[in-house]
Amino acid sequence: MNARDDARPLVERETRPLSDDQLVDLLQREAYAYFAGTMHASGLVPDSSRPGALVSIAGVGLGLTASIAAVSHGLLAREQALQQALTVLRLFERSRQGPERDATGHRGFYYHYLDPVTHRRAGRCELSSIDTGLLIAGGLACRQFFDRDDPREHELRELADGLYRRVDWRWMQNGG
Repeated sequence: MNARDDARPLVERETRPLSDDQLVDLLQREAYAYFAGTMHASGLVPDSSRPGALVSIAGVGLGLTASIAAVSHGLLAREQALQQALTVLRLFERSRQGPERDATGHRGFYYHYLDPVTHRRAGRCELSSIDTGLLIAGGLACRQFFDRDDPREHELRELADGLYRRVDWRWMQNGG
């Protein structure tokens, strides 16, 4: 019998039962706290919380949706979420596209990992259809959320549409 066979918790602590709503609220706050605590000023999100971690474009897309949820739950001001989304969507809209090794993407797709400083491809990573899809989905979620008759929200919707339309989905298909 090893030390863990007696099924006692590793750390004794007092806990109180949470209702389903309280548990969901706690999970939402903690999930958003990860994105808020790791997001770069550029709006890019690292792949992990380790120092020096590369940026994950999937993480950026998830960070965009996390900001929307945070606004909906009173954890983040709408104006702050709008500014974060504009910053990151502008960055991708202006990003270097092409087959060069130091581009951010190619044919509207983005490399799986980006350097957090240069915002360009990190190492020998691949163009990622899945991660690009998550990034684009985050932008489109922002497009739907920021629906007010406001010049900045109009710009955000145009940026999200432009990034979506830039992606050459047929090129990524087998034999496309």
